[in-house]
Amino acid sequence: MRIGVPKEIKVHEYRVGLSPDSVREFVAHGHQVVVETGAGAGIGRDDEAYRTAGAAIAATAAEVFAAADMIVKVKEPQPVERRMLRRDQILFTFLHLAPDPDQTRDLVQSGSVCIAYETVTDHHGGLPLLAPMSQIAGRLSIQAGAACLERVHGGKGKLLGGVPGVAPARVVVIGGGMVGENAAEIALGMGADVTVLDRKIEVLAALAKRFGPALKTVWSSRAAVDALVADADLVIGAVLVVGAEAPKLVSADLVRRMAPGSILVDVAIDQGGCFETSRPTTHADPTYVVDGIVHYCVANMPGAVPITATAALNAATLPYGLALADRGWQAALRDLAGLRAGLNVCRGQVTFRAVADEHGYPWADPTDLLR
Repeated sequence: MRIGVPKEIKVHEYRVGLSPDSVREFVAHGHQVVVETGAGAGIGRDDEAYRTAGAAIAATAAEVFAAADMIVKVKEPQPVERRMLRRDQILFTFLHLAPDPDQTRDLVQSGSVCIAYETVTDHHGGLPLLAPMSQIAGRLSIQAGAACLERVHGGKGKLLGGVPGVAPARVVVIGGGMVGENAAEIALGMGADVTVLDRKIEVLAALAKRFGPALKTVWSSRAAVDALVADADLVIGAVLVVGAEAPKLVSADLVRRMAPGSILVDVAIDQGGCFETSRPTTHADPTYVVDGIVHYCVANMPGAVPITATAALNAATLPYGLALADRGWQAALRDLAGLRAGLNVCRGQVTFRAVADEHGYPWADPTDLLR
């Protein structure tokens, strides 16, 4: 199979779909890889590193898309990239289609086979390709929130961990999954007063067992969200409904009741955000203010640490990418139920139910397309 790796073009996205080490694995399996020139610059790997790994270098993204049977990316294809997709071409990347009707329409019209990292599952129902980016985003959310709390960045002027004799900042994490757990770990390590909200008692119990009494855990009732968010210095939105748009758990009215200079970091923004006042931002312009509250809603947070993020993402995605290349997409999706769960759009049909429901498309059972 011919594998294509275009350079990412989302604002300040420095990750790359395949590292030279991953290219070497595809080549060892007998596949051809074509990489757009400069694709690895953000992780410090030049074209020569890719040539040494066995890849051919293309001058433009258009050449990559034209040559490849499978496109391996990091972020969702931008409009100019979507226009280059063709029928039966495999697209393997993050998609986050639920809040994005335009992308969904374009992928349906392309006739391509679109497999989303964020909905691929493992044998335990986990999300193995989303997990490493969730770990990074959770950790970065506290770094970003702590910086935003500084007065020079519009915040209250509080040090997250305080100092002896001065109370630390109050951090509320909504959602105790992978993002929330990693956010809590970093916030506690920095000395903050941390509370995690979740609706699954078993999740709260696991967090309490891991972190002990230093971490407060609270069942996520509406009353608890209202009381804790209104009094927080920093709120991390870490809610995930797999493949679907995130629920709006913090209303605009609740934002108005927060103290000026408080911070909202919405890690769920890729799926539409869990704060009513959220809208996507970029690393170039990461924050905005609503009713005195600083919002940080960068939609590709791990792109800020591309060396770490690319290595972690490639380690997770490579076995699945090789399965698609070695077996072909139909056989791979038939044989691997977890990979089949990643199929969101296929040959003009929407095959992930939450996306179909969100945008009004009929849902096509992926197993029917693979017979």
